[in-house]
Amino acid sequence: MPSYLSGNLAPVPDEIGVADLPVVGALPEELTGRYFRNGPNPLPGQDPGHWFTGHGMIHGLRLRDGHAEWYRNRWVRTREFTDGAPFLGPNGIDLTAVPANTSVVRHAGRILALVESGLPYEMTPELDTVGPWDFGGRLTTAMTAHPKQDPVTGELHFFGYGFFAPYLTYHRLSATGELVESRVVDVPGPTMIHDFAITENHVVWLDLPVVFDMDLLGRGMPYRWDDSYGARLGVMDRGGRVTWFEVDPCYVFHVGNAREDASGRVVLDAVRYSPAAFVETWSRIGGSANPVADADGAMLHRWVLDPASGAVGEEQLDDRVVEFPTFNEDRLGRTSRFLYTVSRDAVVKYDTVTGVGRARDLGARPSEAVFVPASGARSEDDGWLLSIVTDHAGEGSELLVLGAADLDHVASVRLPRRVPEGFHGSWIADH
Repeated sequence: MPSYLSGNLAPVPDEIGVADLPVVGALPEELTGRYFRNGPNPLPGQDPGHWFTGHGMIHGLRLRDGHAEWYRNRWVRTREFTDGAPFLGPNGIDLTAVPANTSVVRHAGRILALVESGLPYEMTPELDTVGPWDFGGRLTTAMTAHPKQDPVTGELHFFGYGFFAPYLTYHRLSATGELVESRVVDVPGPTMIHDFAITENHVVWLDLPVVFDMDLLGRGMPYRWDDSYGARLGVMDRGGRVTWFEVDPCYVFHVGNAREDASGRVVLDAVRYSPAAFVETWSRIGGSANPVADADGAMLHRWVLDPASGAVGEEQLDDRVVEFPTFNEDRLGRTSRFLYTVSRDAVVKYDTVTGVGRARDLGARPSEAVFVPASGARSEDDGWLLSIVTDHAGEGSELLVLGAADLDHVASVRLPRRVPEGFHGSWIADH
């Protein structure tokens, strides 16, 4: 049996709903809303061929006034799930035949389940599937699972990449959800672009040497490392002009924050995989071993990119193996200080000004730690971190609430079932 169908990655067989969950500690009354966590969960008896390709399932908790009112889990009912529709068929690519298994976000009143290979699927607050959403017929490419909402303008920036030209297309939504800009970005060929970054005035692209291979279609994820492709980062201004910077070969699944410094340089913090670390991780993700046993050398890294001179600087910030960087997204694209990551058994907080990191050992496997700011926050880290934590025996899971400032335990909600390892979470506040 492949590793992505066993242990803590093993899918759950059904959908359930349970009310009035037990709480240890005191849930802050400000945490009134819904926590959703997306991830792959194939149907019983199915082998999707790769961890990344199982049907999307969202695990949700409703918190209100210090109580955990309910837990429920629901598959995202895409055309792939309900009809067995093929992604690539005789009529080309069907952008609705996708697993929608990577993240879930809210923008302009719509809750969207996302995967980078196709269209988003709209969900209700109770996790019923409404259907695919193409922004009134204007979106004709896939949509990344990592859109970025500008905290000042309310605009949502995202992109789509694909197997065939155009390989990369940038999109921008207004604060009200209207697709107002689509722009092709010239890149040499089809690569796997999982994430990107924005600053106040720029978009940052990751054009890295993990390339699409037609010969691998139908065998898991059709991508492989290619030394000959090269590695570069791109800084695109709002007029669409891109300045490219050659960097040491690497891969990045997830970025932290990016910003412009006083000299106009773009500073990007991200979790970087060396070529060897990526190849090992990619093999694990494909099922040869547990893909989340550790991150195989993925470490926090910083690039400083100067569009004026073309100079680039690279620096490793820490030697801890981490993933899933998050931060206070009220500072997205602007100067921020704190970054939160997870390792095998801990949540790790970085002060990116001093370079100091501190860890909270949990003795269990945390998922991405989602930052929720406190109302009227007095500092950047005034708020909470939410993470689903599962014990290594795979016997149970809980929603853990930590204070973001000191990583102290605030509360935990015992869940009625084990939640499989998955990808990205989101806090959707009532207000």
